[in-house]
Amino acid sequence: MKSQRLARIDHEIARILATKITQELRDPRLGFVTVTRAEVSDDLHQCKVYVSIIGDRHVARQSMDALEHAKKFLRGELGHEIDLRHTPELVFIEDRSTERAIALAKTLREDAERRSVAPEEAE
Repeated sequence: MKSQRLARIDHEIARILATKITQELRDPRLGFVTVTRAEVSDDLHQCKVYVSIIGDRHVARQSMDALEHAKKFLRGELGHEIDLRHTPELVFIEDRSTERAIALAKTLREDAERRSVAPEEAE
């Protein structure tokens, strides 16, 4: 289990990067990107940043390319905002859990509709 200090650092990095991505990046390839969470390593040298991207696969790929291109800028801005001896390297990972949740909800809704229609057809 992570220490409280690392959990606070995770939360602060996610908050700062979410603000920087939405307000300061002007890359036309960047779609609607939301930072869902950040996980810093125990030695604070690397940070996995999970991002959710609204859109199809093409939009997601372009947005991930834009984030990779802006990685150095974001790391520099993060270094100015957060007081750590070493600013962690950023690794962006696409978080597709929202898409999976939407697909699951759709499947459950369709199944419920099918079940409600099926007994009426039997009569």
